[in-house]
Parts: sequence; C-alpha cells; structure tokens
Amino acid sequence: VHRVGVALKGVQVLSKKILVVDDEPDVVTYLTTLLEDAGYSTISASDGEEGLEKVRGESPDLVTLDITMPEKSGVRMYTEIKQDAALKSIPVIVITGIQGEIEKFLSTRRQVPPPDDFLAKPVDREALVEKVKKLIG
Repeated sequence: VHRVGVALKGVQVLSKKILVVDDEPDVVTYLTTLLEDAGYSTISASDGEEGLEKVRGESPDLVTLDITMPEKSGVRMYTEIKQDAALKSIPVIVITGIQGEIEKFLSTRRQVPPPDDFLAKPVDREALVEKVKKLIG
C-alpha cells in the first residue's frame, strides 16, 4: 500500500501511514478500515516477524500492535523497535485483549520506555482515532 496524496489548496499532502500488526484477519480489517476512514493510509502484518520487516521497510508514522501473536510476539517486536535507534521514535499503541497486566509488564521494562498508549479489545473506534490524532496528528 502506498501513501495516499490529498490535494489541499494546490499542495499535495501525504497522509500519515500506520502499520497495523495483528494475527486476526478480522481485527486487521476492522482497524485498517477505521484508520482509512479517518484519513490515514495503512499497511498490515500478521505477526511480529512480518511487522518488524514492514517497520524497517515502510517507515510508518505509527504502529498499532497486538501482543499475543505467533512467530514473534508483540512484546518482542515492541522491544526490538524501541531498542533500534532508527525505529525507537515511532509511536506504538498496544492493542490487547489482556489489558492491565500487560500494561504493568510493558511499563516496568527497564530496557525500553513504556508504549505510547494502550487500547483494549474490542477496540472503540473513537478512542482509537483520538489516540492516533494525539500522537501523529
């Protein structure tokens, strides 16, 4: 998926690109639809391994990240993003069905900063768009 250009008074503005990482195809479809309806362009990955490849290759403006996935978990992917000098400034919203414990766990890791935000599944449309706008405009 390529960035979508939006004409604004004769000036081309690129929409912000968001990487959606989740192993559930229905969740990916739901999140990408919400984000695209809000004016963002999206790319997706179905696990942490593919997610890391896309972060490195596509340079998204923000990542939404599921925690419990096969291959490479969301925690592992998050840790690798935040330990990489070229990637650590990319905001990450953790989206999970196991909130509370995972927030505490990720927020207490000494080797990486806490995620920029958390959202519980099922994801509330307004909450997602509000958090994304707050982080990247």
